[in-house]
Amino acid sequence: MIKKLTKHGNSWALVIDKPVLDLLKIDPEVPLEVSTDGQTLIISPAADPERKAKFKAALAKTNRRFGRALRRLAH
Repeated sequence: MIKKLTKHGNSWALVIDKPVLDLLKIDPEVPLEVSTDGQTLIISPAADPERKAKFKAALAKTNRRFGRALRRLAH
């Protein structure tokens, strides 16, 4: 999909089509993270702190329970 910037007041805007927003579950209330690797513009939903905390807790539980076995499997 090729897009062009659109003039929006004194700024430029990138209009994202509704099917793409629906696919990514993005609406006007979802904060977006904008970053770049120096050549590519990357726009993604911002990380949800609650979801991240749940993931870290699950990871810690898994490491406590299976950490030794996982380390042995890694070698």
